Amino acid sequence: MVSRSYSNLLDLTSGESPTFGRGGRKLSRVATFAGVLSEVDDDSNVSVGSDAPSSVSQERIIIVGNQLPLRAHRRSDSNGGGWNFSWDEDSLLLQLKDGLGEDVEVVYVGSLKEEIDTSEQDEVAQTLLETFKCVPAFIPPDLFGKFYHGFCKQHLWPLFHYMLPLSPDLGGRFDRSYWQAYVSVNKIFADKVMEVISPDDDFVWVHDYHLMVLPTFLRKRFNRLKLGFFLHSPFPSSEIYRTLPVRDELLRALLNSDLIGFHTFDYARHFLSCCSRMLGVSYQSKRGYIGLEYYGRTVSIKILPVGIHMGQLQSVLDLPETESKVAELRDQFRGQTVLLGVDDMDIFKGISLKLLAFEQLLLQHPEKRGKVVLVQIANPARGRGRDVQEIQTETRTTVDRINQTYRQTGYDPVVLIDSPLQFYERIAFYAIAECCLVTAVRDGMNLIPYEYVVCRQGNEKLDNTLGLNPTTPKKSMLVVSEFIGCSPSLSGAIRVNPWNIEAVAEAMNSALIVSEAEKQMRHEKHHRYVSTHHVAYWAHSFLQDLERACRDHVRRRCWGIGFGLGFRVIALDPSFRKLSVEHIASAYKRTKNRAILLDCDGTMMLQSSISTAPNAEAIAILKSLCKDPKNVVFLVSGKDKKTLSEWFSSCEKLGMAAEHGYFLRPNPQADWETCVAVPDFYWKQIAEPVMRLYTETTDGSTIEAKESALVWNYQYADPDFGLCQAKELLDHLESVLANEPVSVKSGQQIVEVKPQGVNKGLVAEHLLVTMQQKGMLPDFVLCIGDDRSDEDMFEVIRSAMAGPSLSPVAEVFACTVGQKPSMAKYYLEDTTEILRMLQGLAAASEQSTKSVSHSSQRVVIDRE
Repeated sequence: MVSRSYSNLLDLTSGESPTFGRGGRKLSRVATFAGVLSEVDDDSNVSVGSDAPSSVSQERIIIVGNQLPLRAHRRSDSNGGGWNFSWDEDSLLLQLKDGLGEDVEVVYVGSLKEEIDTSEQDEVAQTLLETFKCVPAFIPPDLFGKFYHGFCKQHLWPLFHYMLPLSPDLGGRFDRSYWQAYVSVNKIFADKVMEVISPDDDFVWVHDYHLMVLPTFLRKRFNRLKLGFFLHSPFPSSEIYRTLPVRDELLRALLNSDLIGFHTFDYARHFLSCCSRMLGVSYQSKRGYIGLEYYGRTVSIKILPVGIHMGQLQSVLDLPETESKVAELRDQFRGQTVLLGVDDMDIFKGISLKLLAFEQLLLQHPEKRGKVVLVQIANPARGRGRDVQEIQTETRTTVDRINQTYRQTGYDPVVLIDSPLQFYERIAFYAIAECCLVTAVRDGMNLIPYEYVVCRQGNEKLDNTLGLNPTTPKKSMLVVSEFIGCSPSLSGAIRVNPWNIEAVAEAMNSALIVSEAEKQMRHEKHHRYVSTHHVAYWAHSFLQDLERACRDHVRRRCWGIGFGLGFRVIALDPSFRKLSVEHIASAYKRTKNRAILLDCDGTMMLQSSISTAPNAEAIAILKSLCKDPKNVVFLVSGKDKKTLSEWFSSCEKLGMAAEHGYFLRPNPQADWETCVAVPDFYWKQIAEPVMRLYTETTDGSTIEAKESALVWNYQYADPDFGLCQAKELLDHLESVLANEPVSVKSGQQIVEVKPQGVNKGLVAEHLLVTMQQKGMLPDFVLCIGDDRSDEDMFEVIRSAMAGPSLSPVAEVFACTVGQKPSMAKYYLEDTTEILRMLQGLAAASEQSTKSVSHSSQRVVIDRE
């Protein structure tokens, strides 16, 4: 099925278009795009969610990354030049295809490293589409500069690596024009995806922080899109992330994905904490999967570090060039032990700290001088600016100082290689190094240790070159920073704090003096992990989880709300819909025995108000509803009976249930009754000291003592700490009250202990039975609530529809507040909408009363 956004204007001129896959489905050629868009400047507010099932069986995934996995070379020939393209075998986006299966078709969307002239873009796009199934996004140079070197590298990348813009020299102040460029480029990428997507069939996998708002643009166009996102950088703690001026926009954009992937639990935990603290979105773990409920959609969280491409490494190890380079290095460093560092030349890789630690090693262990050499390979920096120049200068200065101090004839303690190396040359250095040092101060993943382990495993040719016995177990040693993503998976490595120079120096020494058997065991453990958790395993696992996360898309009703980057999709069960005021008013007018059950907090009263008492409008509405003789109105609350009596004393005939149904009275003149017989509350003497302990240790928490229950409230505590303490308190109370006739439950920012069997469902049962006994079989039932405790009422009413306690033609309206999973069939957005709806019913009652009054007067006049 072709996307509704599909267009191919070039067909009009060429008469042809490229085809591939899916029965020769046509794909549009790629048009150019220029200009800057603001974050709300989307050209289409139309949300598309096609319900038509696809007849295509082949699975297809669209992989979107900042750069296409291609190499481009300018061709110079007699025809005026042109471009040659080839696959970039080092690109992760290309390598992950191995894990997707042969029957999965892959289409790439991304930009090119080289700038393509406008006159050549159409031809290049056509070639890439036909030959590589790649859709290039051509970004104007000035826009790309603001997007990549501006927002990505000057704002996001430093912040995600824990660098705050404390001064203009450190990262630089937030620049709104960079942010607008970032949004514009993401919009361009979204347009390119639109050109090739079949929204009901295709999976979309977006990669890394360059495209964090792309999910919003895609979700806005296709509500049921199957969309995954993987972040390849660290995600900082909430204390760092919250300094970003556009923090909410990025979080909401990511939550428009179905699956969000992270390398480590730490990164995922920081993201979840940010969602909780800044958006109020909490997460749950169920059957081993972590998910966030976001407007009826479940956004899944994936934690799995990426791996390396084993096949590519093995093929390079087999090259004759690698063998000859290994022989050359063997001779160059004969009689010396090589420590190896391979890092990008940037401020977060800790190159200078590593050099200082090596200097400390030579200072404290003179016997190592002349015998141990550090080879530091410095890859070119991906960013640019003064900080890169400073680290280059510092590195060279430190290397010169160490070499001048400890140089001997034929021996330089540090060999700095800052010119580009071929991959096979780097592999050769891995093969001859006794230990690999990765001391980054903050890094997303870093696959260098994985590559090193595989290269140390080697092959028969390299064993012969190095003079090793092929039957002897291989050995390797790793010293890794605890601040890199691969650190948790390398349990045999020596983990270090890179800022502690002395500790890193001692770790280097330990790696050199450890026994051969120990090196072999550590190497075997690492090689077993690296060879099984490779890039194909990672990609396959991610796609499996993405399919699972999208399984319910077809049966959910979806529609979009919000503007710009505040856009999100509501996904609800098909039977769950918004309560129409006209519909309920019509049913209300034609019925005679009405049961109305209303929750108090969050339903009749605004939660945002600092006052907890009901306003005059709510009181007036209740009075009007209670005056109608056809109505039996019950207010159901968790509040105590004294508070409810004070608040609603003016509402005649209003029935009230206090403390979630433990106390009950049919009208203000009656006495309070108890629904459940509780002989004693001695258990409070056990529970209250436990709650007091948690209150003292949790700032912002309070204890609410009711006649029938004890409630620990952490609404004003730190969200993360409060939730942690609540879980601990719940476990503690369940333990000490295990043999008592009580139930311990957690609710919305509360932990409550109450007698067993007490719930709001009892009130609903009592009301329906009482009306039945009085011969008032309800033909209209309205029940409204906003939280988990109200679900008991909804459940009772739903089961009563098939029983004798309701009229066979009863109109039943179970309504929850807000669009969220519920047993209720209807919803209204907020308290304002509920009061407006109840006001409509009250007005209908008043109109009916006046009509009856006029009729009575007319009868009296006629009789006279």
